[in-house]
Amino acid sequence: MENQKSALTEETLDPAEWGDLQGLARQIVDDAIAHVRDVRDRPVWTEMPADKKSVYAAPVPNGPMPLSDVYGELCENLMPYPMGNIHPRFWMWYMGSGSYSGALAEFIAAIDGSNLGGGNNAAAFMDTQVVNWLKQMMGFPDTASGTLVSGGSMANIIGLTTARNAKAGVDVRAEGVAAIPRPLRFYGSDQVHSCHQKAVELLGLGNKALRRVPTGPDFRMDVAALRAMIIEDRKAGFCPAAVIATAGTVNTGAIDDLAAIGALCRDEDLWFHVDGCIGALIAIAPENGHLVAGLEGADSVALDPHKWLHVPFEAGCALVRDGGLHRDTFAVHPEYLEEKPRGIAANEYLHDYNLQTSRAFRALKVWMTLKEHGVDKFGRLIDQNIAQATYLEGLIAEVPELEMMAPREINIVCFRYCPSDMPEAELRALNSEVMLRMQEEGIAALSDTTVGGRHCLRVAICNHRTRRADLDLLVRETLRIGAEVVQG
Repeated sequence: MENQKSALTEETLDPAEWGDLQGLARQIVDDAIAHVRDVRDRPVWTEMPADKKSVYAAPVPNGPMPLSDVYGELCENLMPYPMGNIHPRFWMWYMGSGSYSGALAEFIAAIDGSNLGGGNNAAAFMDTQVVNWLKQMMGFPDTASGTLVSGGSMANIIGLTTARNAKAGVDVRAEGVAAIPRPLRFYGSDQVHSCHQKAVELLGLGNKALRRVPTGPDFRMDVAALRAMIIEDRKAGFCPAAVIATAGTVNTGAIDDLAAIGALCRDEDLWFHVDGCIGALIAIAPENGHLVAGLEGADSVALDPHKWLHVPFEAGCALVRDGGLHRDTFAVHPEYLEEKPRGIAANEYLHDYNLQTSRAFRALKVWMTLKEHGVDKFGRLIDQNIAQATYLEGLIAEVPELEMMAPREINIVCFRYCPSDMPEAELRALNSEVMLRMQEEGIAALSDTTVGGRHCLRVAICNHRTRRADLDLLVRETLRIGAEVVQG
């Protein structure tokens, strides 16, 4: 009797009527197609009204709500107010613009439900295949290893952790950083991404361990200055360990001289790491691949499929030339995670190559997107974005009120509205207002930054939906809004 009562009270998250769920799922798919299809007809960004924001202050729900009503809330309070990065005129933070097949892959991955810590299952084999594809695209050998992670910051941390352990001179995993006989020094340009500061801090080396190498007027690392700093540090009793070369800086898109830095690292026995989260995938572009020559010689590379492969967030990747060193940096096998000759655990654990035991099935969206379109198309789309940036640069050159603020190397254009000889502080306020009004009017999303000590607007074209007409519109609206701000 007790067993019968227990059975009657057992619950599940599955629906009572699968047919109702099927109908709602079809509606969601139809709405999702329309959301992507009609993106150009919407503003890039819309400010959320106060009453919509207040919805997100509601307390936790203790009771149920019909799923159709839950979806209705999303339609009303979420979908009209996105960040905007799938829009063709989103050029703000450096993000891909997504794809519908990638979104479908996310759904399928969630339904599959696999935890990609590893094991003998199809998702784990697909994860390995995708990493192998990315190795091929970057020109890495078959013996290299790799791991899919959340994004560029984590991919860089994976590479730099391996570098630290390889160059420490002691078993850091056993003894800790306090046992390192000489303090390590890493080197990156003064344009290096902020995630590298976080990395050296997390690695226990401290921010001072990351030496910022000066750049020239092209914002590329000064290799002669790098060499001098290495010599200086050795004389001072430090241990030069790794160089972080950047294949596409965030501010201007500058690409360090990868071949020269790689040669220096080989001469000086330093780890050669490339932060390629912006530009590594240029390697597959037929017209511009030469810009990242030398990347294939790196000891480790960080790249982001959720940028120029346009898969949904999150999808980063770290590649390491020496797969053994990579695995030795992260692998741990407690008694409850032993590999077996047969069964579900009869395959290597993928978490042996990174920090996560629980891992999302990120590989499917990369796999499905590459299978649908092929690598060659993504190479052409990268060339297309770089050509569009060149086109924008030409438009700016034709307008006296607009001024280029940094050399354009790839797909990032830095410029400002400068109608007359104004003090820098006034130009900063003027251009910031132009940027904000353009966002608030839903026209385009730009960012701003400072290069060479001067404030400017920044357009990063990492978007397969952008057309040259969008860039014509950008110039016209910059001039219109700029004139309105000046006139008050």
